[in-house]
Amino acid sequence: MMRTYALRGLCVAFSAIALACTGTLATAQPAAAPPAAASNKPLGPPGAPRGGLSQSQMDELAQKHDGFYGALAPENLKKKRPKAPFDLTGVWFVDLRKHFTDFMFGPPYPEFYAAGQQALKESAEAAKEHKPYRDSIGECYPAGMPMITTRVWPIGMIQLPTVIWVTYSFTNSYRAIYLDGRKYTDPDIVSLTYNGEAIGHWEGKALVVHSKYFEPNQHYIDMGIPISDQFELTERMTMPDKETLQIEYIMTDPKNWKGEWRSTKRFVRQHYSDIPEVECLPNLNQHLPSTEEGQAALKEREKEGK
Repeated sequence: MMRTYALRGLCVAFSAIALACTGTLATAQPAAAPPAAASNKPLGPPGAPRGGLSQSQMDELAQKHDGFYGALAPENLKKKRPKAPFDLTGVWFVDLRKHFTDFMFGPPYPEFYAAGQQALKESAEAAKEHKPYRDSIGECYPAGMPMITTRVWPIGMIQLPTVIWVTYSFTNSYRAIYLDGRKYTDPDIVSLTYNGEAIGHWEGKALVVHSKYFEPNQHYIDMGIPISDQFELTERMTMPDKETLQIEYIMTDPKNWKGEWRSTKRFVRQHYSDIPEVECLPNLNQHLPSTEEGQAALKEREKEGK
């Protein structure tokens, strides 16, 4: 279940605004000094100028880490680290030159439990009838990992010593792969997200990234195979040459399948591509034939002879 957190003390400055946050919070490492107490001064009469935020309120809105530097903090970037074996900075696109269906992560598939078996059966039946099946992406739900890496259009990466920023051209989904040695967020306070919390480390000439804390709501792989809140993903990234990125995906979900689900993809560097702004608009996507609402609208137009 996706969790939302109220930000303490915000009623002082934003009495008429409710904020809900979904995002991965950073876990505490060294102990930090306690925040300053929030101001309890009255707001004053309607229309009167409001005072500024207290430092603790500023820290909460800025999502300040509790005791360790952010990935882009100069103090973190300047720390001495071994040189990375390769640099992923660039634009990449999954290699579909052999088969278009290589964007999918199966077959082969692992041994699915009831939910996965049902999804395979129902998706096959829907395909025979030319009907959409669990097209949550068409309804503007995030594609989520791992599908966002192969689902249409390129991905952009910027690699720094502390983090790899990833932006996916498909709906501009964002992901951070932290390389600065931080720990995972405490599971008692973490917010689940569609791309998970990703922490990487170098093993020889490979970058190994482990991600967890995924949001399972409307989050599917391939043709509607669901994941649970126990889904975890390990990626082993290597570069056979300067123009090719290879990623071995190792996925586990003890609620939905037995053992490991493995799939390997290759990505080709794109020298003449960029990542444009892309937004998913429900009021436009609802007319796509691949969505249930789009199918219903299409049938209605056929009845009307349009």
